[in-house]
Amino acid sequence: VDIIGVGCYSSKDLWTWKNEGIVLTAEESNETHDLHKSNVLERPKVIYNENTGKYVMWMHIDDANYTKAAVGIAVSDYPTGPFDYLGSQRPHGYESRDMTVFKDDDGVAYLIYSSEDNSELHIGPLTKDYLDVKPDIRRILVGQHREAPALFKYRGTYYMITSGCTGWAPNEALAHAADSIMGPWETMGNPCIGGNKMFRLATFFSQSTFVIPLPGIPGSYIFMADRWNPADLSDSRYVWLPLIVGGPADRPFEFNFGFPLWPRVSIYWHRKWRLPSSRRVTK
Repeated sequence: VDIIGVGCYSSKDLWTWKNEGIVLTAEESNETHDLHKSNVLERPKVIYNENTGKYVMWMHIDDANYTKAAVGIAVSDYPTGPFDYLGSQRPHGYESRDMTVFKDDDGVAYLIYSSEDNSELHIGPLTKDYLDVKPDIRRILVGQHREAPALFKYRGTYYMITSGCTGWAPNEALAHAADSIMGPWETMGNPCIGGNKMFRLATFFSQSTFVIPLPGIPGSYIFMADRWNPADLSDSRYVWLPLIVGGPADRPFEFNFGFPLWPRVSIYWHRKWRLPSSRRVTK
C-alpha cells in the first residue's frame, strides 16, 4: 500500500470520532526520502514530552522489500500536527521492524522493537527529549519469534501482549509479565477468552498493536488490534476488545525460577460491547 501519511482522529468518549486529517504527509517526488509513497510506514505511536512540550512520533520505516528495518522520528507542537519528520535510524545498530513506545509513570519512555530477523525483541530507554535511544539495551524473548509488542503497566507490574511471526496471517497471542521493564520477562500464555478454539488461537483474527488504559477503572484496558486483509491491505480493519488484569494465574509454572505468579491477563471476545456506565459520556 502506498504511503499516504499518518492520520489522526480525536474523541472525547472513544465512540464518536473526529477526523483530524493527515498529520504527517508522504513525500510525492523525492524517491530517496523515507516517506516516499513507494516505501513502508507502519505502527506510528505518539507520546507527549513534558520537558519539551512536544509530541513525539516513533514509527516503523521500511522499503518495499522490508530490508531497511529502521525507526523514524517526527515531532510536533500539537497532537493534531503537522509533524516534522526528523529522520530514521537503526536503534542500537540493530534491525527494527514491528515496534512500539511505552511511557512509564516516571516520565521515562522506552522503545520496544522486533529485531534479528524478528527472532527476538529489544527494549531500551529513550533520551530525555524522546528524540533518540540511549545506549542501554536488553534483548528479550530471544529465539521466540515474537512481534507486534503492546505494553501496559498495572500495580507496578509490566505486561506485554505479543504476536507470532506469520506475515499477514493471524496467530496465537501471548501475554508476558515482568517486575522491571528491562526484564527478565516471563511468558504467561494465551490471554484470549471466548469464541471457538480456532478464534482464540488466531487472536480473534487480529494482531496486537496497543493497549490503552481506562482511567478510573483499575485493571481495565482496551486491547487494540489490527485485522489484516491480505487480499486488500488498504481495507484492513480494527478490533477493540476489553482486557482485564485480575484473578489467579492460568497455571503454576513448572520452572518459574522465583518469578511471582502474576494475575491473569484476559482479553474477552464480544461481537458488540460497551464501556462501563461510569466511563460513558452522558448528555
